[in-house]
Amino acid sequence: MSKPKVAIITGAGRGIGAATAKLFARNGYAVCINYKSDKKSANDLAKLITADGGQCITVQADVSCENDVERLFSTIDNALGTVTVLVNNAGILKKQSRLEDMNAERINSILTNNVTSYFLCCRAAVKRMSTRYSGLGGVIVNVSSGAALSGSPNEYIDYAASKGAIDTLTKGLSLEVATEGIRVNCVRPGLIYTDMHADGGEPERIERLKDIIPLQRGGQPEEVAEAIYWLASEKSSFSTGNYLDLAGGL
Repeated sequence: MSKPKVAIITGAGRGIGAATAKLFARNGYAVCINYKSDKKSANDLAKLITADGGQCITVQADVSCENDVERLFSTIDNALGTVTVLVNNAGILKKQSRLEDMNAERINSILTNNVTSYFLCCRAAVKRMSTRYSGLGGVIVNVSSGAALSGSPNEYIDYAASKGAIDTLTKGLSLEVATEGIRVNCVRPGLIYTDMHADGGEPERIERLKDIIPLQRGGQPEEVAEAIYWLASEKSSFSTGNYLDLAGGL
């Protein structure tokens, strides 16, 4: 039995997620565009995809909430079929801060949105993909960050720590499900031109830092999307538990 091509990209309304959704749709995947609150961006993206001949749906869900995740995956089951690719991309960033100025509310918000969400979505995907549950297999690609390696001192230690957790999740889960038809890999983008930097309080952050990048420029969301797609494709069929750094040489 051939596997259907159904992909869910969490946090797909903008940036890396939007570029990834468009790329998968162009390559014949039925795509679920997940968003938390920005309905307009998700709907605008869906219009672009369908105008280009692609198939997609938009589903609002806070993927850090267990009930929302179950509703999200059930909606995909009914509308598109069983998911074969999960791209965990949803995440948040808070204003730049040193650790001593962070409170528990901020830290817990970062960890819940950036870590719990990946665990919950992985769980839902594994239950559908795994041969243990009569699934046909599948691929999970987690979007981590170069911050997991640098630690982001004086700016986002909490965000960096959350992405370090995603690196660990990638390795552990890949070993758990390697014999069940599921591959799990990770991309670690560096300084990429997305709106997330504005969330951190410095929209032009990449312009300030690009001179330290060996390639002397920031990356584009489309470049990260290409790496995600490669990891999801059969061209990377011998890769699991691995990390692909996209940081221009940093």
